[in-house]
Amino acid sequence: MDALSDVLQTIRLDGAMYISARFTAPWCIHAQFGLRRASKGLPRSDHITFFHVLVDGACEARLVDGRDTVELDPGDVLLFPNNHLHLLGSDVSRVPAEIEPNNDCGVAQIEHGGGGKPTHCICGYLAFDPRICRPLIGGLPQMLKIPLASDADGAWLLQLLRVGVEESAAQKPGAPMLLAKLAELTFVEAMRRYASSLPAEQRGWLAGLRDQHVGRALALLHGAPTRAWTVDDLAREVGLSRSALAERFVDLIGEPPMQYLIRWRLALAAQRLRTGESIAHVAEHCGYDSEASFNRAFKREFGTPPSAWRKLHAAKADGGGVAAD
Repeated sequence: MDALSDVLQTIRLDGAMYISARFTAPWCIHAQFGLRRASKGLPRSDHITFFHVLVDGACEARLVDGRDTVELDPGDVLLFPNNHLHLLGSDVSRVPAEIEPNNDCGVAQIEHGGGGKPTHCICGYLAFDPRICRPLIGGLPQMLKIPLASDADGAWLLQLLRVGVEESAAQKPGAPMLLAKLAELTFVEAMRRYASSLPAEQRGWLAGLRDQHVGRALALLHGAPTRAWTVDDLAREVGLSRSALAERFVDLIGEPPMQYLIRWRLALAAQRLRTGESIAHVAEHCGYDSEASFNRAFKREFGTPPSAWRKLHAAKADGGGVAAD
């Protein structure tokens, strides 16, 4: 399995709820999906990535605290990895309206605007733990536009999104599960396309995947995270000197290989703690010789001991967690 697939699988993208938004010019709205709203449907929501897919028409977008305006065409995905508050509209210089979607059943519906040229957006979100998805989300810009309909594969996904929304609106059996899977598929495809479009000078985890040597090192670490790796071992495997690999890894990824491995092992441990395994077994599976050393490392990374982490996330899974907007 490649490193991107491994991270996406470990993140375990949680289900999503869609919004079908139909606007007519002129219009401008504030847009963001709050954690409190997400937690009603996804009790384990710790982090939200929000996105729009422009189905028909055209619109603009801008971060509320930003200056750059992005223009969207049909088939474009606009992704907000950290769910930043933003403006969306036919003209984002207008005073934005505050719109509350009607989501009594099926897909939430929005209809708003001045009666002019129509625009149709499908909006969704994904929920996951930000510390576990750190390698992927940490290197992304606050607002990211990815063309989806530039080829046959993207056009196919866009059509599936249309069908999913229609089935949910008709309250057909299985529609919520279909929408959740389509949200995951949209996110994965957006990440693949973004990674392939990065310029050669780009830095970050996704850029590291494309590098011949760093990408191979990442694949090895993800392929055998419990192995007693050293930088010398990695360097021999990827065909570089120890110093050259270490320098290139830090330059692209932002931290040394062994620090990256420690963080990844702990991310894997955090996921396994949700399954009910004993802490001692999780520690051993993730490459720790003793439960005590695992406890110390886990607390340094997540700010809480493994036992407290498990209790917190068990409470959230039972609906007892509290999340703020």
